[in-house]
This record gives sequence, C-alpha cells and structure tokens, in this order.
Amino acid sequence: MIVHLINPSHVSFGVGVITPRWLYVLASATPAAYGTPVLADETLQPLDAALIKRGDVVGIGIHTGNALRGYEIGTAARAAGAYVVFGGIHATLYPDEARDLGGAHAVVTGDGERVWPVVLRDCAAGTPNARYDGGRIDADAFLPGRWELLPDRRYMWASVQTVRGCPKHCSFCSVWRTDGQRPRQRHVDRVLAEIVELRRRGFRFIALADDNFYPVTLNDLRMAARRQDPSHLEQLKAMRAERFELMAALERLPADTVFFTQITMEAAEDPEFLDAMRRANIKGALVGVESVTPEGLKDIYKDFNATGEALVERLRTFRGHGVHVLGSFIFGLPSDRPATFDACLSVAERADLTFAQFVMLTPFPGTLDFTEWETSMGSQPPTVGGIPVTRHWLIPQAIRPKVYIEHPVMSAEEIRRRTQHVWDRFYSLRSIWRRSRAVRSFRARLAFLLISKIYRQMYANTGIATDSARVSRSARHARWMAVPCRYLFAGRPIPDLQIH
Repeated sequence: MIVHLINPSHVSFGVGVITPRWLYVLASATPAAYGTPVLADETLQPLDAALIKRGDVVGIGIHTGNALRGYEIGTAARAAGAYVVFGGIHATLYPDEARDLGGAHAVVTGDGERVWPVVLRDCAAGTPNARYDGGRIDADAFLPGRWELLPDRRYMWASVQTVRGCPKHCSFCSVWRTDGQRPRQRHVDRVLAEIVELRRRGFRFIALADDNFYPVTLNDLRMAARRQDPSHLEQLKAMRAERFELMAALERLPADTVFFTQITMEAAEDPEFLDAMRRANIKGALVGVESVTPEGLKDIYKDFNATGEALVERLRTFRGHGVHVLGSFIFGLPSDRPATFDACLSVAERADLTFAQFVMLTPFPGTLDFTEWETSMGSQPPTVGGIPVTRHWLIPQAIRPKVYIEHPVMSAEEIRRRTQHVWDRFYSLRSIWRRSRAVRSFRARLAFLLISKIYRQMYANTGIATDSARVSRSARHARWMAVPCRYLFAGRPIPDLQIH
C-alpha cells in the first residue's frame, strides 16, 4: 500500500511561490509503517495518475477554489482501485459532496494531524469509515512539515505555522468558523526548530502561514481590563507575551532571513509590536484593507479598519516601522460605485503599499456572505451549464462566472473589467520599478520586478481573465519568469546552523 498526498490545481506553473504546508504536515503524520508518502503538488506539474495503483491510499486536500479538480482526481483514483480520502476546509464544509462527486471512501473534517494515522490503519484493514472528525487540536499537537521530501529547487518560499484560528468575524472569511476564534499558539521552541531546519536546507524566505499573526490587539486588552473578572485579561496578556517571545527568538536567526505573515490593520496602532516584527526580520505582511469607505467596511463587518486619510496614514505606519504591506482590497461590495476602483488604487499608491491584490467579492462557503447570498437565491437559483450558481465551484473553469452577487448599480462584467484595469495600472512596469526603490541592491530590485509580474500573472490574469487563451498565456509567462525568480530568492544551505 502506497500513500499518496495530492494538492490539486487546474493550472501548473512549474515553480511554486510558497510550499503547500499541509502536504508536508500530513507526511509527518503518516506512520513509518506505511512507508514514505508520495507527494504531488499540481501547482508545480500535473499529477501522473498512472502512479496510483489498486489498494493505495490517496489523500486529497481541497479548498473551494480547487475542489472540482480534486473531485476529478478522486474519481480517477477510485476507478483505479485506490482508497480515496478527502480533507481540507472545503471537505470539512461539504463532506457529502466529496463522497458523491469525488469518489471519497472517507472524509476527514477539521484538523488532520491526529486522525490521519487512524484513517490509514482502517484503509489498510479494508474498513475505512465514511467520516472522521479531526476536531480542533491543541497547538502542542501541531506537527512540523517533513521537509526532506521537498522537491529540489521548486519553491521560492517555505512555510511555517505559529498560530491557528482568528478572533475576528469578517463576513467574507471562513477561517474563524472552521479554525475557531480562539487562537492556538504553537510553542516558540517548536517553531524555531522547524525554521532552523528550513534554513539548513537553503530557504531564506519563510512565510509564517498564520490565520492572524496579531491575535491580541491593544483594544482587546483595554476591553478586557473593564471586566470585573481579571482572568480573561491575564489570558490575553499571556498570549501577547508569547508573540513577543517568538519574535525575540526569530532575532537569533541569520540576519538575511526574511519572514512574511498576515495581520490585521489594528497592528498599526501598536508600535511596540511593529518594532518587534522589524527586529525579527518579519519584513512583510498581508493586511486586509478590503474597502476604503465606511459603508464598505460596514458591508463586511470590518468597521475596526480606518478609511480616508486615516487609512493612508495607518498603512504608512507599517512601512515606517520596517514592515512592507501587501494590501488586500475587495471589489463588488454593495456600497461600491465606479469611482471606488480609482479611490482604492489611489489609497494603494499614496500609502506606499509594496504589493496589493484586488479581488472580486466571491461568496465562499462557510462565510456569512455565502449564507446570506445562498438564502437570497431561494430554492431555484440561476444555473450555469446546469449547475446552480450557489455551487459555483462545481462549474467548469471555462464557463465559470467571475462575479456571482448581483450589484445594485454595476454589471458583473463591469466589475470584472474595472478590477482588471486596477491590476494593470498598479502592476505596470513603471509602477513596479518605482516601488522597487523600497529595496536597495540591483539584485533585490530585479527580484521585486519579477515577483510582481509573476504575482500579477498568477493571481490576476489566470483568475480574472475570461479569455481562456489569455489564461493559458499568463500561466506560460509565469512559468518562464518563475525559474530565474526562484534563484534570486534562494539562499545557500547552512547544514551546520545552530541557534542557542
């Protein structure tokens, strides 16, 4: 019995930006008795289905965006006589769908680390259960990735997780509903040990793949201090102290190490935290701006963000403390108007954002937005290719709409076209080169230029363009640029690295 772990994708780029962490974590969770798992990441290259034989176990991790491709793989694997097991966020939300459309013998919901060995044992005995509940494990049970299985020179960035869960409740996000609102923070020593291993292997750039690296805000502390029971305040203080302990540990790594993470805008109000990030070489962070208007933030339950000039200044605060921002904006909110697109672009430019992404509002399962939208569609929603739009992830890529929620003043095509235009302007060659002044050396500026262009090709053109020829061309261009870009990000292996 061979164990296969597969990360599905309809588009392969040859080189990956960030390692798909779950593949290597489940490889760690695979008992030695079942041999070394065979890992396949289709963002690198398509799966060779001929490798799957009767009696093998095929584990497929899916999110909503790659669920359809996952179901194609699962159906083929089952036809080959393998045991098919689905997991991941989408399988947690729709376990019956994975069984009905993906050929699943079993579906794992929740965290997979502890339950995966049980699944393998049952498959080896020929008696898999239809469903296994992995629940939400404590942070001390999180496993490191089995990084010796990484293919050579195929990823630019490695990934390590330090905390799982997010205390926020944004309407467009499912993380707080699937991973919970109680942050589960991994012990500092375990995080550091995994990072040291990756640095020994030559990874200099590492993504801290967290739901929210800043789980305790200053406002959280102020609110907790008003309670009569001080226990909650003490708990929050302890969590905050652990964050600082982790950042102090990261300072001990080689000075050329670069980290990137994801945090909320509120961190801009916390200069002590931002300074600790800078000292820890956390040089970049994805920050959810989402909207530049009060009405837009109210639409998505994110009114703790700032707007207008206050927003520009708050974003500049990150750069002032040495943290570059990848700002994330959402287009297509009910309060958006044609002028919103230029306003968002203006904020991104005036706030000196190093990178930005502009996504169209999509109702993803598990979110409040999806629940509200699905209810509004009624019992007979519109269909595309015979598939209800409320199951948009099952619509074939070639005919899948780009916008699903009807807007009060703009058509879906207008939103798509205006969004594409903002991408094109922000990532024009002139704009990228101007922003590349944020780094000093010519090598770094060249890397900045390449990664900016790759990012645009991967996430804008392949995701927004309606012309399949343009999508194919963008994927091809990304492959051409990714190889030299990976060399610019690579560090030298440090096999003898020790941190004391």
